[in-house]
Amino acid sequence: KINFKEKYSKFTKHWSPRIVAEMNDYQFKLAKIKGEFVWHDHKHTDETFIVIEGEMTLKFRDSKVKLRQGEMYVVPKGVEHKPCADNECKILVVEPRGVINTGDAVGDMTILEDMWI
Repeated sequence: KINFKEKYSKFTKHWSPRIVAEMNDYQFKLAKIKGEFVWHDHKHTDETFIVIEGEMTLKFRDSKVKLRQGEMYVVPKGVEHKPCADNECKILVVEPRGVINTGDAVGDMTILEDMWI
């Protein structure tokens, strides 16, 4: 069994997802977010955001979606988005193994290596 509270206690860095489980080809990643991420998309896969604690906003070029604790949103493949959180927010991201967190927008926030906790 996986205890989210215990897993979140093992890291502090924002925008640095940690894998806690795999199911078939999908990974379950815990992350702490605060501030703004980068505009990006994932050309070949959808991406699911589930808010465990706090609240966040998914910005799109023409709209935005606010998510609170216990809510989720699936960003369709190819849709440019920018996750943001005014205060620290704890999320669970579900996506296929091998997905780069910044899509093709490689930069300072890109995580190229899987980190398990």
